[in-house]
Amino acid sequence: MRRALSTIVVALTGVAGCTTYHPQPIAPDQLTRQFEQRSLASDDLHAYLAREAGHDVTPWPPAVWNRERLTLAAFYYSPALDLARAQWGTAKAGIDVADAVPNPVLQLPFQYDTPNPGPGAPFTWGPSLDIPIETAHKRGYRVDQAAHLSEAARLNIVSAAWTVNAQVRDAMLALYASRTRIALLSTKAKAERQITEMSSHRLAVGQYSRPEVDAAVLADTQAQSDLAAARSAEQDARAQLAAAVGVPVSAIDGVTLDLSAFGAVPPEPPVAHAQRAAIFHRADLLASLADYAAAESALQLEVAKQYPDIHLGPGYTYDTGTNKIGFGLAGIMLPIFDQNQGGIEEAEAKRKEAAVRTGALQDRIIGDLTHALARYHASVEALRISDTHLASARRQLDSQAAAFASGNADRLTFAQAKADFQISETARLDAEVAVQQAAGALEDAMQLPLGGDAASRTLSDGTTR
Repeated sequence: MRRALSTIVVALTGVAGCTTYHPQPIAPDQLTRQFEQRSLASDDLHAYLAREAGHDVTPWPPAVWNRERLTLAAFYYSPALDLARAQWGTAKAGIDVADAVPNPVLQLPFQYDTPNPGPGAPFTWGPSLDIPIETAHKRGYRVDQAAHLSEAARLNIVSAAWTVNAQVRDAMLALYASRTRIALLSTKAKAERQITEMSSHRLAVGQYSRPEVDAAVLADTQAQSDLAAARSAEQDARAQLAAAVGVPVSAIDGVTLDLSAFGAVPPEPPVAHAQRAAIFHRADLLASLADYAAAESALQLEVAKQYPDIHLGPGYTYDTGTNKIGFGLAGIMLPIFDQNQGGIEEAEAKRKEAAVRTGALQDRIIGDLTHALARYHASVEALRISDTHLASARRQLDSQAAAFASGNADRLTFAQAKADFQISETARLDAEVAVQQAAGALEDAMQLPLGGDAASRTLSDGTTR
């Protein structure tokens, strides 16, 4: 009797020690204030960058922000990465759920007997336990499945980090292209304005016809319109970069950006290296393999469910004056009508689906990589041709400059030569941007930066912060 009461006390004590609920309400206005307070000068961001870079970042804030630092800042602030990390936390908690040992069930039956059949008190009562014992390694298969799902969730962080990295890269490239285009178009617009003024002057003295002046005015207007469009594109690129980093646009104002890396052509990786990186490094493919492994474990679990669990039922009963100690089985399921054929069939179908999904993803990755390599090679060749054309245009401009200096060419002819040269420079910029876009597509196909830095090391696991 005392032992039975002790069991009840222990059970009630365990219930009393349960975790309590603590509310954490979300206020939209508070979220808005937190976003507006984000800054590239934050002390917490400083500590994060120093940890990821492996050295202190001094001075703080940096005088210049390059792609590596902005990518790390995006990793710190990105809500997409926060969501992926939270989902990984949920998946890791699922391992503890799967590994939990089923609790015994305490039963307290009570029965009043009339007439009293025994010498003792006219009632029957006594505590008993229903202790479930899982068989056929079911708990182990559940843990394996949860562990594979957790690994897939961790790899999804890497995929999310890569997406953030690509967004920062594309925004900085757009900003580089728009700022360079503004510089080129400003020179061209200035030359076209001079041509218009000189043409109008020649029209006044009878040296030019009205159609020639109208053509000059049209070119001047188009140059001004192109310049305005480039300035608008620069504002859009700044907003795009702020969104990619996860800070307000005001946080980008006054920050000096190092965009020089986009002026260099990244080396094309060997085909074999690129294919190996795409197959063995891409986080989405590794996550798909982890999902397949989870489907394997799920099938093993369904097969194991064919074997019934055992329920032990020890207990004590006071039966109208008689003390009874029980050691029998509380119950065992008999697999007579159902041997879990439906569950096994469904698990097999899901495993097949996971295998097909993984194979389809791998085929798409190889196709994307092949296209990206061909595009990059073609864009580099186009840039080489553009460089040759620009060199020829530069020689023509130098020739016109020498002719103007010696008096063999007038100012209008020289101004027109400068405007024509800006067209060649703009075409070269388009080819340069195309190379950088192709390089970005190649990086996306491999999910591996063409240059190694702290951001690429963070991309290798994506779990920091």
